Amino acid sequence: MFWGPAQLRERLRDGRVEPFHEDRIDGASYRLSIGSEVYVSPTADATDASARSITCLKEAEALAVPPGQFAFLLTDERVKVDLQELAFISIRAKTKYRGLVNVSGFHVDPGFDGRLTFAVYNAGPVPVHLRQGQDIFLIWYADLESACDEPRKSGPYQIQSEWIGCISGKLHSLASLASAVTSIEQRLERRLDAVTRELAVFRVVAAVALTLLVAVGGLAVRSLGS
Repeated sequence: MFWGPAQLRERLRDGRVEPFHEDRIDGASYRLSIGSEVYVSPTADATDASARSITCLKEAEALAVPPGQFAFLLTDERVKVDLQELAFISIRAKTKYRGLVNVSGFHVDPGFDGRLTFAVYNAGPVPVHLRQGQDIFLIWYADLESACDEPRKSGPYQIQSEWIGCISGKLHSLASLASAVTSIEQRLERRLDAVTRELAVFRVVAAVALTLLVAVGGLAVRSLGS
C-alpha cells in the first residue's frame, strides 16, 4: 500500500530522506531536488567531446540540457528504502512538459541507501534550463507484504564515472542534424550564386568578344573587297 501524506510526514523524517523538509510533501509523494553533481552529454558542435566530464555545481548554480542530449542528475538528498518497502520515482509533470523525460529506472529497490542518479533525455526542441536545488523529482513509498532478505550495499553517493562512458561521445540530435543540413544548404546557395555570377560575367565577355570578332571580320572583308 502506498504511503499517504501522514505516513510520509511521520516516516520520512526518521532518516529515509536526508535532508527532510516537510513542505516538500506533495500529495502522496515527496519532491527531491538536483544535487551538486551533473553530467550533460556533448553536442555535435563540441570541439572536444572526450574532455567533457562530471560537473560540480555550486549552490543554486544553473545548467542547461540541450535538445537531443542526455544528462545524469544526482539528487541532493540521500534516500533510504527499508527491506520491506519499495519506492517509485519520476520527474514532475511541469518539467516533463518542457521535454525532459526520465530514461533511467522508475523504482528504487528495497534496501537502497544512497543518492539517486536520474538519467534524463531532452526530447524537446529547445534547451531545458535547470538549477541546483530545484525540486524536479518525485518519490513514492509503498509497503511490501514481506521483507526482502538481501540487503544492498550503501551508495552510490556520486555519479559513477563508468556510467558516462556510453554517452560521452558527440550525439547528433535532430536539432543538430537540421542545423547541419541548413548550413550545407547555405553553403550550396552561396556557391550557386558565385557560379551564377561567374557565368553571367562569362556571357558578357563572350558577347563582347563575339561582337569584336564580327566587327574585325567585317573590316577584313571590306579591306579585301577594296
